Amino acid sequence: QVQLVESGGGFLQAGGSLRLACAPSERTVSLYTMGWFRQAPGKDREFVAFIDASGGRTYVADAVKGRCTISRDNAKNTVYLQMNTLKPEDTAVYYCAAETSPSSGKYELWGQGTQVTVSS
Repeated sequence: QVQLVESGGGFLQAGGSLRLACAPSERTVSLYTMGWFRQAPGKDREFVAFIDASGGRTYVADAVKGRCTISRDNAKNTVYLQMNTLKPEDTAVYYCAAETSPSSGKYELWGQGTQVTVSS
Protein backbone atom coordinates (compact mmCIF):
# COMPACT_ATOMS: atom_id res chain seq x y z
CA GLN A 1 0.00 0.00 0.00
CA VAL A 2 1.39 3.39 -0.98
CA GLN A 3 2.31 5.67 1.86
CA LEU A 4 3.85 9.09 2.18
CA VAL A 5 7.19 9.27 3.93
CA GLU A 6 8.27 12.45 5.69
CA SER A 7 11.85 13.29 6.58
CA GLY A 8 13.89 16.19 7.89
CA GLY A 9 12.49 16.61 11.38
CA GLY A 10 14.71 17.09 14.36
CA PHE A 11 15.59 18.95 17.53
CA LEU A 12 16.84 22.51 17.30
CA GLN A 13 16.95 25.80 19.11
CA ALA A 14 14.60 28.69 18.54
CA GLY A 15 15.56 30.77 15.54
CA GLY A 16 16.82 27.81 13.59
CA SER A 17 15.68 26.40 10.26
CA LEU A 18 14.58 23.04 8.94
CA ARG A 19 13.47 21.68 5.61
CA LEU A 20 10.98 18.86 5.71
CA ALA A 21 10.51 16.60 2.73
CA CYS A 22 7.75 14.19 1.78
CA ALA A 23 7.68 11.59 -0.96
CA PRO A 24 5.55 8.54 -1.70
CA SER A 25 6.84 5.07 -0.95
CA GLU A 26 6.21 4.22 -4.61
CA ARG A 27 7.71 6.90 -6.81
CA THR A 28 5.39 6.29 -9.75
CA VAL A 29 2.19 7.24 -7.93
CA SER A 30 0.60 10.46 -9.12
CA LEU A 31 0.16 13.12 -6.48
CA TYR A 32 -1.89 16.24 -6.95
CA THR A 33 -2.57 18.87 -4.31
CA MET A 34 -0.34 18.25 -1.33
CA GLY A 35 -0.39 19.69 2.12
CA TRP A 36 1.43 19.88 5.42
CA PHE A 37 -0.29 19.62 8.77
CA ARG A 38 1.01 19.51 12.32
CA GLN A 39 -0.14 18.30 15.68
CA ALA A 40 1.31 19.56 18.92
CA PRO A 41 0.96 17.58 22.16
CA GLY A 42 -2.55 17.87 23.55
CA LYS A 43 -3.80 19.83 20.55
CA ASP A 44 -5.80 19.08 17.43
CA ARG A 45 -4.07 18.64 14.12
CA GLU A 46 -3.84 21.94 12.28
CA PHE A 47 -3.26 22.95 8.68
CA VAL A 48 0.12 24.44 7.82
CA ALA A 49 0.32 24.81 4.03
CA PHE A 50 -0.77 23.42 0.71
CA ILE A 51 0.49 23.44 -2.86
CA ASP A 52 -1.38 22.55 -6.02
CA ALA A 53 -0.28 19.93 -8.53
CA SER A 54 1.71 22.31 -10.72
CA GLY A 55 3.29 24.15 -7.82
CA GLY A 56 1.87 27.40 -9.09
CA ARG A 57 -0.56 27.97 -6.24
CA THR A 58 0.33 27.80 -2.59
CA TYR A 59 -1.20 28.85 0.70
CA VAL A 60 0.39 29.07 4.11
CA ALA A 61 -1.43 29.34 7.42
CA ASP A 62 -1.24 32.62 9.30
CA ALA A 63 0.58 30.95 12.19
CA VAL A 64 3.62 30.30 10.01
CA LYS A 65 3.22 32.91 7.27
CA GLY A 66 6.46 34.68 6.52
CA ARG A 67 8.46 31.87 8.13
CA CYS A 68 7.45 28.83 6.08
CA THR A 69 7.50 28.10 2.38
CA ILE A 70 6.00 25.10 0.64
CA SER A 71 7.39 23.89 -2.67
CA ARG A 72 7.52 20.75 -4.76
CA ASP A 73 9.75 19.03 -7.26
CA ASN A 74 7.50 17.00 -9.52
CA ALA A 75 10.47 15.34 -11.18
CA LYS A 76 11.28 13.85 -7.77
CA ASN A 77 7.63 13.56 -6.74
CA THR A 78 8.58 15.35 -3.53
CA VAL A 79 7.09 18.22 -1.58
CA TYR A 80 9.07 20.36 0.83
CA LEU A 81 8.33 22.62 3.76
CA GLN A 82 11.08 25.13 4.48
CA MET A 83 10.71 26.47 8.01
CA ASN A 84 12.76 29.43 9.22
CA THR A 85 12.95 31.38 12.47
CA LEU A 86 11.43 28.46 14.30
CA LYS A 87 9.71 29.05 17.63
CA PRO A 88 9.02 26.69 20.54
CA GLU A 89 5.33 26.79 19.59
CA ASP A 90 6.26 25.17 16.27
CA THR A 91 7.04 22.00 18.19
CA ALA A 92 4.79 19.30 16.75
CA VAL A 93 4.61 16.19 14.64
CA TYR A 94 4.45 17.33 11.03
CA TYR A 95 2.44 15.30 8.55
CA CYS A 96 2.19 15.53 4.80
CA ALA A 97 -0.89 14.58 2.85
CA ALA A 98 -1.77 14.23 -0.81
CA GLU A 99 -4.67 13.99 -3.17
CA THR A 100 -4.27 11.05 -5.53
CA SER A 101 -6.77 12.23 -8.13
CA PRO A 102 -7.19 15.73 -9.59
CA SER A 103 -9.63 17.94 -7.74
CA SER A 104 -10.72 15.15 -5.40
CA GLY A 105 -11.12 17.68 -2.64
CA LYS A 106 -9.70 15.43 0.04
CA TYR A 107 -6.35 14.06 1.09
CA GLU A 108 -6.36 10.31 0.49
CA LEU A 109 -2.75 9.66 1.44
CA TRP A 110 -1.07 10.60 4.71
CA GLY A 111 2.38 10.11 6.12
CA GLN A 112 3.36 8.82 9.54
CA GLY A 113 4.76 12.18 10.56
CA THR A 114 8.12 13.60 11.51
CA GLN A 115 8.84 15.19 14.87
CA VAL A 116 10.04 18.78 15.07
CA THR A 117 11.11 19.99 18.50
CA VAL A 118 12.16 23.59 19.06
CA SER A 119 13.76 24.56 22.36
CA SER A 120 13.72 28.06 23.78
